Amino acid sequence: MDETNTGFMNHIGGLSLKKLDANYFEFSVLVKEIHLNSGKIGHGGFLSTIADTGMGTAAHLVSNKRCVTISLEMKFISAVLENQTLIGKVKIKKKTKSLIFIACEIFNLEDIVVTASGVWKIF
Repeated sequence: MDETNTGFMNHIGGLSLKKLDANYFEFSVLVKEIHLNSGKIGHGGFLSTIADTGMGTAAHLVSNKRCVTISLEMKFISAVLENQTLIGKVKIKKKTKSLIFIACEIFNLEDIVVTASGVWKIF
């Protein structure tokens, strides 16, 4: 089952995640009008959601167990516009028996737009 396109994510368009190797993943998503704020740029909640989903799905895949976000830190660097394709690069920094530490950078075609990091609890 592709968890990146179920539940809440299905309502906002989902994302496409692929495993590059044991510690690296990549996802992509197309920015649509529903992802914009009133200023016509990508909503911070949307960007947080895709970072959390990309990193959380990577946590699930490396642990082969259900995981939940314990902490999520976001840094918004550049604006995102409608019809841009965003590419997220996810790195597993460390995995213990109960926690996974992950970093993510999200890019449009020209710039880095978001950096994120977080900790996931393995169940």
